[in-house]
Amino acid sequence: MSRTAAILLAAGSGSRMQGTVLDKVLAPLAGRPVFAHSAAAFMQSAIADLYVVVYRDQRQMMELSAYAPTPSVLVQGGRERQDSVMNALAALPADIEHVFIHDCARPLIRADQLVALHKIVRREQAVVLAHRVVDTIKEHRDDARLRTLNRPRLWAMETPQVFSRDLIVRAYARVRSRGLHVTDDAQAVEHLRHPIALLENSSPNPKLTTPADLAYLEFLIKR
Repeated sequence: MSRTAAILLAAGSGSRMQGTVLDKVLAPLAGRPVFAHSAAAFMQSAIADLYVVVYRDQRQMMELSAYAPTPSVLVQGGRERQDSVMNALAALPADIEHVFIHDCARPLIRADQLVALHKIVRREQAVVLAHRVVDTIKEHRDDARLRTLNRPRLWAMETPQVFSRDLIVRAYARVRSRGLHVTDDAQAVEHLRHPIALLENSSPNPKLTTPADLAYLEFLIKR
């Protein structure tokens, strides 16, 4: 029987929070830490057989362990996000077939979305939660001219991003061997030229990045 793991990334530095909180994934949000919201959604969905919680340092590890879903393995992160993901992948047992990768700075993920992603990945091998871009996006070229991009084809990536274990391990092996830099897991898979399905998210799923985001998230939860 195939098993699924969820990698919960919590090791980011949070430098853009400008010192307003000591640790953004442990910042209070609607009565509990930001991290706990993601953990609760995953537990409610019951899609994961194992959780890999990626922490930054020993102090953070001790605090995260109080909210980590079970069963969990705690793994220390690396210098970059991609290093943290590779550390987590290396800690997976051999019988894991599918892997969720979620930035816990996105606390509004819902259990029903996790269930839907789980169904899609078993069919497609790769699926990303995303939303359509509504602004007009322009590329500023080296010659200082602008080029308007085709908006109907533009999607903003979110997390979770979900893959077959073999696919995402091969993708990050290529990232490591070629010294590439990727900003999300889908970009790693893109280097293998493997198709990636999209699950459109019609609900807000913002990432906590700046102090203003914390107030916005609080508003969304209370709404």
